[in-house]
Amino acid sequence: MTIPAQFDAKTIENKWYDYWMKNNYFHSEPDHRTPYTIVIPPPNVTGVLHMGHMLNNTIQDVLIRRARLKGFNACWVPGTDHASIATEAKVVAKLKAEGINKNDLTREEFLKHAWEWTDKYGGTILEQLKKLGASCDWERTKFTMDPDMSASVIKSFVDLYNKGLIYRGYRMVNWDPEAKTTLSDEEVIYEEQQGKLFFLKYKIEGSEDFLTIATTRPETIFGDTAICINPNDERFTHLKGKKAIVPICGRVIPIIEDEYVDVEFGTGCLKVTPAHDMNDKTLGEKHNLEIVDIFNEDATLNSFGLHYQGKDRFVVRTEIAKELEEIGALARTEIHLNKVGTSERTKAVIEPRLSDQWFLKMEDLVKPAIKSVLETGDIKLHPKRFENTYAHWLNNIRDWNISRQLWWGQQIPAYYYGDGKEDFVVAENIEDALVLAKERTNNQQLTTDNLKQDVDALDTWFSSWLWPMSVFGGIMDPESADYKYYYPTNDLVTGPDILFFWVARMIIAGYEYAGEKPFTNVYLTGLVRDKQRRKMSKSLGNSPDPLDLIDKFGADGVRVGLLLSASAGNDIMFDEELCNQGKAFSNKIWNAFKLIKGWEVSETIPQPESSKVAIEWYEAKLQQTLVDIEDNFEKYRISDSLMAIYKLVWDDFCSWFLEMIKPAYQQPIDKATFDKAIEMLESNLKLLHPFMPFLTEEIWQLIAERTPEEALIVSTWPELKPFDAKLIADFENSIEVISGIRTIRKDKNIPFKDAIELKGINSENLSTYFDSVVTKLGNVSAFEYVSEKVDGALSFRVKSNEYFIPITGNIDVEAEIAKLTEELNYTKGFLKSVEAKLSNEKFVNGAPEKVLNIEKQKQADALAKIATIEQSLAGLK
Repeated sequence: MTIPAQFDAKTIENKWYDYWMKNNYFHSEPDHRTPYTIVIPPPNVTGVLHMGHMLNNTIQDVLIRRARLKGFNACWVPGTDHASIATEAKVVAKLKAEGINKNDLTREEFLKHAWEWTDKYGGTILEQLKKLGASCDWERTKFTMDPDMSASVIKSFVDLYNKGLIYRGYRMVNWDPEAKTTLSDEEVIYEEQQGKLFFLKYKIEGSEDFLTIATTRPETIFGDTAICINPNDERFTHLKGKKAIVPICGRVIPIIEDEYVDVEFGTGCLKVTPAHDMNDKTLGEKHNLEIVDIFNEDATLNSFGLHYQGKDRFVVRTEIAKELEEIGALARTEIHLNKVGTSERTKAVIEPRLSDQWFLKMEDLVKPAIKSVLETGDIKLHPKRFENTYAHWLNNIRDWNISRQLWWGQQIPAYYYGDGKEDFVVAENIEDALVLAKERTNNQQLTTDNLKQDVDALDTWFSSWLWPMSVFGGIMDPESADYKYYYPTNDLVTGPDILFFWVARMIIAGYEYAGEKPFTNVYLTGLVRDKQRRKMSKSLGNSPDPLDLIDKFGADGVRVGLLLSASAGNDIMFDEELCNQGKAFSNKIWNAFKLIKGWEVSETIPQPESSKVAIEWYEAKLQQTLVDIEDNFEKYRISDSLMAIYKLVWDDFCSWFLEMIKPAYQQPIDKATFDKAIEMLESNLKLLHPFMPFLTEEIWQLIAERTPEEALIVSTWPELKPFDAKLIADFENSIEVISGIRTIRKDKNIPFKDAIELKGINSENLSTYFDSVVTKLGNVSAFEYVSEKVDGALSFRVKSNEYFIPITGNIDVEAEIAKLTEELNYTKGFLKSVEAKLSNEKFVNGAPEKVLNIEKQKQADALAKIATIEQSLAGLK
């Protein structure tokens, strides 16, 4: 085969991905082998590839390709999430641009638009993952709104409802006024924002007196239904039993007493707005207060807002402050820093809102999930420190609000047969619901036309928490062959930001439905940040397009660049130079392969001793590295595994092994050594393949003609064998000898083509096994051990051993003596100045200990250098 001069990533990436797909290497079916299963964290169907996806999916691909090489039946299930809030927002925006208002459409009409949009734009990210080299089982691709996936979600809802775990309740929820839906507590991000604290004056009914209230939200006074004071606060004893008048709206409200009020905060008086604050709602229920909801679903004020009706809450905040000031009801304002809840998806400020919603009881469901991670260790988080976060969330869990006021998603399977809040039945379909409704009402005349399905959709996470089971059909058919074979899965790779949203909930669902864990290990990646530690985002313009990076550096280069610095759970400071390093590594491997294949091979010449020794050493070194690699994979230190392979290939294979076996210029290499070099290269390719699939498959196929059954992707991971650790340690000593020779050649300008003699005193009794390698790599004409120092020679030390290179005509002895004498005199002068400082009592007593230690080190270094120079001079004279 003709080997191209340069490694062309673009050409070979398409070639080998098509080859892998054509030969169906990625597809898995249950068989006699042990399964190894990964399910992809399904990206939003609206999404495109970003750096976080690159990192996450590269790690998954490394794990799945290695498992394939190790003989497992590897199955990596890809798919996308319907992402109800994000997708519905995009569809609404598209319709708006076309002059269509969602509210003018029926649910069916809107969903038709949503499916059209999804079919056109959805799933782009999965195609992009192929450019990365992701070896997913594409035949198993799932979408959370696929009919079978939706059926699983509905079946789960009905099951949990029948177990008494799902209920409908009128609760205070987190309301996203932009998406116009509720959010779970975990979807709310609290951010510190600087605002104002408004001090408002409420008139006491029947008098000219006022009491003052501090609030950050003056626009909510229209919803005030009480003023609360602490019964133990002597400042307000005179207000007990009285009433106050709300400014502007003039509503008369009672002054109630409750120890909940903090006498130290604000003015000690609290305005109570039960419809718009969780704590106020609790107070309202306790004191039987009226509830006045002043907001529309988009956070504009409703008719209770009087002349502010229809205006946005933040506009009203500014305008009402002016009006309150004008009527004398604003005492003062202060700058105030407080935490504001914002929607994770839309970034809108969350509004607490009372609403009828569906909830899932979590108190008992969560117990097996706590036990499996925090007690038995059946499920392991990598790194382990995330157990603290996991414990905090699960030990403080609240009931999960699973309903969303959206149309894109699985519609809640509750069917109303009357006007009352409790006039409903829950069933998987309307036909089953009709049977239940007839039983409930004892009315056999009911038809499906009398039933009206709940309009809300289920939270997206309520769909994806079933993912490891539903992708194998486990919810609909627990006896299915795929489910029984592939579940539980092995490893999950995801970000710590969804440790609760998704990971914990999948664990909860796994124990509830399968009675066992959904996976054994959770590898939590870090965030990809820029060099300035900023989170990558479109708004900052600091997030490179992954496809541009692949185009520039090659997929293998980008994969290596990302993984070299990606230790579990730690953020990555991304720099394009990392990808350049990966590209350079690709070129290094390619050039090493070209070097080997460029050698002429002779079947008649004998194998040199140096080559025989080199092969023994490299086989041992490869085995030692393999032990490290396996240990690192066991501990989910993926970047450490790659670094071990990187050093093995770059340093040990390219820099040492190939140099040790390389034939002399224009001379052939013996066949035994050549065959071993190819064998070692193939072992390297196997280790590299999970990380650099394209380059390695290309070289593998260029080494020899291969059948599809012999492709690298389905080859065999190197086998662990016993190795001689002493051999490796002995070679480290020989490296120092070779380095000593090279240093003298460089310092004395002795060309490598000029052979030199080497003599050594082996007082350390070091192994002489690698002397043939030292002879070759040092271009030593004769190497012998002596008992006495050699006069007229240059020398260097390795441990206690001393080595001598006798002076030849290549060195001007007189010039060398002059050069060393000059260096000796300079060093003695330097030593004198240092010792002068150290003998100065004032300096010694006044200098910091660190400075003093530096000067003492200078003294020691100078003395050692003087001894070495004097020894060299003695050998030359």
